[in-house]
Amino acid sequence: MKVTWYSTASLLIESGEDKILIDPFLTLYGAENHPSLLSYIKEDSILITHGHYDHLASVPKIMSDSDATVYCSATPALTLEKKKVDGDQVVIIRPGDVLTFGSIKVKVLQGKHIKYDKKLIRKTLLRPRVLRYFSNLLLLGWNRLKYREAQETLIYQIEAEGKVVLVLGSLALDENTEYPQYVDMLILPYQGSSDLVTKAVSIIERISPRTVLLDHFDDAFPPITTPIDTKPLKKALDNAFPELPVAKPTAGKAVTLL
Repeated sequence: MKVTWYSTASLLIESGEDKILIDPFLTLYGAENHPSLLSYIKEDSILITHGHYDHLASVPKIMSDSDATVYCSATPALTLEKKKVDGDQVVIIRPGDVLTFGSIKVKVLQGKHIKYDKKLIRKTLLRPRVLRYFSNLLLLGWNRLKYREAQETLIYQIEAEGKVVLVLGSLALDENTEYPQYVDMLILPYQGSSDLVTKAVSIIERISPRTVLLDHFDDAFPPITTPIDTKPLKKALDNAFPELPVAKPTAGKAVTLL
């Protein structure tokens, strides 16, 4: 079983010949990583964790160049409908659903989106780089209400080859959902708060994963994003969970679950 991170929250999960894409996104001007459209259009199945711009906006282009089927909740499905996507290529899913893609089984769980705090928003808008990437800021602001999350963030429990991978689309868990513990890999988005370390450690304490793979830590759509320094998290985890392997992947390079 292999996991490839491309940028932002964009992931490819592989088991033999079976593959699923999650949240494929073509980054904006000034981005740290630049996945190509060719990385995405080869796959047949796309899962969306939620409907925000950086998780959904590239999907219509990907679908127009492929025969991929997209699996998502109702709100992103409506967004895709407004973008004139072929409805036959969209399947609405809900927490509790179980999907099968060849040898890969996916359980759909209720998730939660992180709440952006005022300190982070203020710090982001006061950075000098806002002027450099002002066109991106206008684009993201214009699309904020068009790409809604609507409290429909999903988490995917992916099983193949006797391994379990838990994929979060945002750095938060639903308080009323029972999540699997001791999963082989927790994929953890690491952006969106002025207190990332505390939020990440809290999730890891609840899930007790065997390994952690970070994503969403890169500067994918400046000036809203920045390259996140992961060293404070590593230090905190070395103290709290000294035996826990934590990986910061390289874009486009597969990580194999052994």
